[in-house]
Amino acid sequence: MSYQPGLHILSRIYTTQEELLVSPDSLRTYLSEEIKRLDLHAVGEVYHSFDGGGYTGVVCLTESHIAFHTWPEFGLLTVDVFLSNYQKNNESKARDFWKSIQNFFQSSEFQYEEVYR
Repeated sequence: MSYQPGLHILSRIYTTQEELLVSPDSLRTYLSEEIKRLDLHAVGEVYHSFDGGGYTGVVCLTESHIAFHTWPEFGLLTVDVFLSNYQKNNESKARDFWKSIQNFFQSSEFQYEEVYR
């Protein structure tokens, strides 16, 4: 078997849904549901809320990870979705997962980059 690079999506998402940027509670529930829907496998997660609002977090997957950091004062979050292709090609799942996060934050303004690694 030869190594097949996975898809790593790096993005900034802008939103007017400030309440979703202040506390990770809604996102935590949402990500858990999306991980199940996409048949991915969580192995751990860490969330940290900052004084004054905003949070950072990562969900580790057997397929790799999802990481995020919010700036409520700027209506901004950064999202990092990386799914490896070790046992199967997960490119469509990575794009689907990112798109679902964009929809969750009700955003139409974003910056998006794909990297294979």
